[in-house]
Amino acid sequence: MSSEDPLLAQLRETRRDFLALVAQLRPELHRYCARMTGSIADGEDVVQDVLARAYYELSASKEVPALRNWLFRIAHNRALDFLRRYERRMSEPLDSAEELPDEARGAPEELLAREQAVRTAISRFLELAPAQRSCVILKDVLGHSLEDVGEHLGLSIPAVKAALHRGRSRLAELSASPESAASPHAARASPVLARYVTLFNARDWDGVRAMLADDVRLDVVSAVRRQGRDEVGVYFGNYAKFGDWRLASGWLDGREVLCVFRPASAQQPSAFIEVTTVGDHIAMIRDYSHVPYIMQEADIRTIS
Repeated sequence: MSSEDPLLAQLRETRRDFLALVAQLRPELHRYCARMTGSIADGEDVVQDVLARAYYELSASKEVPALRNWLFRIAHNRALDFLRRYERRMSEPLDSAEELPDEARGAPEELLAREQAVRTAISRFLELAPAQRSCVILKDVLGHSLEDVGEHLGLSIPAVKAALHRGRSRLAELSASPESAASPHAARASPVLARYVTLFNARDWDGVRAMLADDVRLDVVSAVRRQGRDEVGVYFGNYAKFGDWRLASGWLDGREVLCVFRPASAQQPSAFIEVTTVGDHIAMIRDYSHVPYIMQEADIRTIS
């Protein structure tokens, strides 16, 4: 029986140590990134990108930086990079935040602003310019101090206050207006995913595997990645081991997803899965079961 390569074992241990180091900050990072991108799933993509970048940079550092501020600086930059890549540019770049005279704001107004920010739908944060969005999320949603916000974003305190003032005013306007109507496709599941759910719930694993494309890809987020029908087919064995669950189609952030209910009688899903189809075949599976913190704010609507 061959033992694991010592170098590979050391790399695995180093990765585990790093993930343990940042574990407590991951839910907070996700709350920030989800609102910056306007999507629960995209926010987790950015978090994964942040952790990969941080792990790389930390391995080359001689000392551990102030972890919280450092990770949020990386998160902010990676979130903006994400938005640029998908051409979702806002009207005001971050470094153009104009400084305004400081305005006195009492405790009741601060509490009201924070409550409003927490209640606002994640997708609506995209309607704020980046400087406003970042400052409102950090200050009102996550409760960071003005000094920390300024340090995260490289802004002066007056500039932070100016962005907060504008962002809070814009959120108040958004809260007073109705949200856009749900996608017309949200009323029913797509035929391919409806069939996938039916086969999955029937534990017809041969039928499920027959739906996979030859080059299907699997990403169990923060756990494992596989490619190809044979390798991805093993994934369903994990669900086969547990009997008390069910899948249902749902709608999250304008996308059709699969909701995982465990136990099957649960009223709220414990996780969700994104499935990409090409024709009648499954081309990509992204299972978020290993990052349960993202469900805390996921507003999933099940499809009947």
